[in-house]
Amino acid sequence: MPSLLLRVRTTMSLRAHRRSLDLLEGGYASIHHGRSHDFDDLRAYVAGDDVKDIDWKATARHGEPLVKRYIASRRQHLVLVVDTGRNMAATAAGGETKRDIAVMAAGALGYIAASHGDTVSLVAGDESGTRAFPSGGTEAHLEMLLRQIDRRVSLDSARSDLVGVLDWVARGIRRRSMLLIVTDDVPLDDRLSRLLRRLRAQHEIVWLTVGDADLMTRGGRASEVFDVHEMAGLPAYLRENRELRVEFDRADETLHDETERGLRALGISSERVGSRAEVVAALFTLIEKHRRARR
Repeated sequence: MPSLLLRVRTTMSLRAHRRSLDLLEGGYASIHHGRSHDFDDLRAYVAGDDVKDIDWKATARHGEPLVKRYIASRRQHLVLVVDTGRNMAATAAGGETKRDIAVMAAGALGYIAASHGDTVSLVAGDESGTRAFPSGGTEAHLEMLLRQIDRRVSLDSARSDLVGVLDWVARGIRRRSMLLIVTDDVPLDDRLSRLLRRLRAQHEIVWLTVGDADLMTRGGRASEVFDVHEMAGLPAYLRENRELRVEFDRADETLHDETERGLRALGISSERVGSRAEVVAALFTLIEKHRRARR
């Protein structure tokens, strides 16, 4: 089987503008709270730097703002929290499987984290249970985690159970970490909100939704489509109905808006993607949102 990590790295190179990738890599370090007190050197101030890092004496001598840089004194920990239930075997908005997009997202941020010397672990699960995979910082370890995501998601998997997976994280991960939650389109009900509020007190969280495919036919005749949640076909006459299409679009937009507002109210930055080509840009936006929200 070809390397999943190699595919991720190739896609990152092909899809990302160099400037965006530089910003994503440079911005990653600021995604965590706290920093080392080991001074390294000075550099010119750039927009977005914390004003608390400005060395005012050096600034006065040099005539332009200078900020202090620090040497990282400890590794950070990234936990990839991935819904690996049957829902993630469905087709995404861009026509790819949600599983492939989840692998791309987990691989991209995991690779950046490992490149910065941080450790990466995986928590994955569905209705049949949740499993945690240990942390590591090598490319071989990250490849193993990506293969676990790829292997666990199929039409034969149990149904998705994001609440069960997150409950396991809340009970099982004590060390303060950065959580990347990768999941299907889900409603943010009271139970999930309470659980996320608890997790938010323990960890830093960013959220990536893999968007559903458009189930309604916009032109021509409907092709055969199956609901992976119920494992039943969706009749063509329903998917071609104009009135139902309007209702579908309204309900879809409402779900997205309510989920985004609910996550924002909880202090969780979120993005939604529909294809692997969108992942790197979405991760950059997600990191930037998270960084700015903490200020």
